[in-house]
Amino acid sequence: MSRILITSALPYINGIKHLGNLAGSMLPSDVFARFQRAQGHETLFICATDEHGTPAELAAAAAGQDVATYCTEQHQIQADIAKRFDLSFDWFGRSSSPQNRALTQHFAEMLEKNELIEERVDQMIYSITDKRFLPDRYVEGTCPKCAFEKARGDQCDNCGALLDPTDLINPYSTISGSREIEVRDTRHLYLLQTKMADKLRVWIEQRQGWPQLARSIALKHLDEGLIDRGITRDLAWGVPVARDGVARPGFEDKVFYVWFDAPIEYIAATQEWADATGGDWRRWWLPAKPEDVKYVQIMGKDNVAFHTVSFPATLLGSSEPWKQVDTLKAFNWLNWYGGKFSTSGRRGVFMDAALELLPSDLWRWYLIANAPEGSDTAFTWEQFQSAVNRDLADVLGNFVNRILKFNEAKFGGVVPEGGELGELEFELARNLSAQIDDIATNLDQLEFRKAAQGLRALWVLGNEYLQVAAPWTVIKTDPDKAAMIVRTAINLVGLYAKVSSPFIPATATLMAKAVGLEDEKTWPSSGQNWMSLLLDALPRGQAVTVPDVLFKKIEDEQVAEWTARFGGSDAA
Repeated sequence: MSRILITSALPYINGIKHLGNLAGSMLPSDVFARFQRAQGHETLFICATDEHGTPAELAAAAAGQDVATYCTEQHQIQADIAKRFDLSFDWFGRSSSPQNRALTQHFAEMLEKNELIEERVDQMIYSITDKRFLPDRYVEGTCPKCAFEKARGDQCDNCGALLDPTDLINPYSTISGSREIEVRDTRHLYLLQTKMADKLRVWIEQRQGWPQLARSIALKHLDEGLIDRGITRDLAWGVPVARDGVARPGFEDKVFYVWFDAPIEYIAATQEWADATGGDWRRWWLPAKPEDVKYVQIMGKDNVAFHTVSFPATLLGSSEPWKQVDTLKAFNWLNWYGGKFSTSGRRGVFMDAALELLPSDLWRWYLIANAPEGSDTAFTWEQFQSAVNRDLADVLGNFVNRILKFNEAKFGGVVPEGGELGELEFELARNLSAQIDDIATNLDQLEFRKAAQGLRALWVLGNEYLQVAAPWTVIKTDPDKAAMIVRTAINLVGLYAKVSSPFIPATATLMAKAVGLEDEKTWPSSGQNWMSLLLDALPRGQAVTVPDVLFKKIEDEQVAEWTARFGGSDAA
């Protein structure tokens, strides 16, 4: 059995993330990790805060803090919110860790040893107004390839071209807005990606099971021609440019580019985990055989180029046997009523505010059931209300509360004796088994929307069964048969807890406890005794309780209030 290594794209340190960040990387990674653990696979789920670069420096200055203090504080805030969203990271690290510093410097040394790094006198944008060199993301201008007027200095969001700041037409500083800028000479290290182009193409074409979005982005950059990438910056905050622990001459005031060290943090965070827990990080990143570990990366589409070109170039270029990604799942963007989330414009819900409104499972369900997989999708309050009310309250919540209240009233709050499974139950079990297999297949293939649709269909089977079996009618003439029907439905509650756990873990725990199920995190396996495992697994006579209403419906008045507070259709 392969070990499953999962990494989510690293959330940046400067501020609490919005629902789009959650939907495009951290949440689907968590659903996948929970599913793999439930199947019994040895699973390691790694994430971290991405803490280097100019945005961290500027955010710290705005907060009146030194950057190290700011990052420490923000890391804890993000870790706490992730925990409240039930994101089950095995380790949530920091790219400013000593492990990442050492490992980043190691990779630079190996790449230089293999003649894949060279020093160049570079021309970079210097802002006279800001009195500093401007890193690529703090220069905007017109894209030379598609004429998009808001292209960033590292990438054009319109056509996806990878750029350098000096490529931009009519550039300006995004810090001050000043166009009083000039090009100055500065010495930097370059990763010679052009020398790796053929090797990268072979590597990408050998990847199996990559979704089309990720593959097409990777091949697009190769087809357009790779550029050598500068991997150092004129900044104070970051991984120092050093060899053998000694600052590189002429680079004393420079650090490695954040996009060079951030992906390396996947490995470094695993080292952090190992140092804290006594685990063996080498089993995951330097396995005896590559096939001993299945490595899955999950991220938004804007991160794909760096994960399919620059990071693989770093690993392959080191000539060391590092584990390479097997499957890369890329998500499109979750937008806000067709526009982008905006803190300054009061547009959109951010993770902390979401938890102030409603429990995490409601957000988790909506974001997975509407995951932006095939194309960009837009959050709307109306769709969110519908997903909560129709899927969670009317289908799952109604089923659970309905049968458990009936059982309490008619069978004393225990799993009832009496009656034997009939043809209706055999048909139900066959349908359940097929549906569970379908959900598992879609999760294995990282098809999250399809998996969520399959889960809802599984819940519907229970409601349809009760509608046909009608224990409240049967009990008047055949109490034993009614007891069997109720027992079957109570077992469905336990079954739903297991299959729902990757998606809505807090609610799954409540359902499991209600029917006396000790572990809701084990994925159901039909095996040879599939009838009894699916429909007669709970001991007869076991106490059963009625939980509080699992899901309260969202009222129109709440939607109106939230639209006014956060923006909605009138702000699109």
